[in-house]
Amino acid sequence: MVKSLVIAVDFDGTIVAHKYPKIGAEIPFAFSTLRELQKQGHRLILWTYRSGSYLQDAVDYCAENGIIFYAVNKNFPEEIYVDGEVSRKIYADFYIDDRNIGGLLSWSDIWQLLNK
Repeated sequence: MVKSLVIAVDFDGTIVAHKYPKIGAEIPFAFSTLRELQKQGHRLILWTYRSGSYLQDAVDYCAENGIIFYAVNKNFPEEIYVDGEVSRKIYADFYIDDRNIGGLLSWSDIWQLLNK
């Protein structure tokens, strides 16, 4: 059995194409890969610049596509972010983001790396 991982996932440019503040088209295989990772028991955290209603739009869009995140822009659901008191830095085993050095891998490559 695969160890349960915490995986932080960006939204714009990673799950969907960049169209901020709108929601772009799904990046191929993003949702199917994320659903399979959740089925394996991994905790997915939405880790995005979005806030307010734009953040809620992203959360709702993901839910419509079968992804309910363990937490959103925080380490665990109960965490209360207070600017200046709590770091917004997310702890995760892996980070999936289009701003990685070398850019975003294909979701197929991401799947392969996480399922060696």
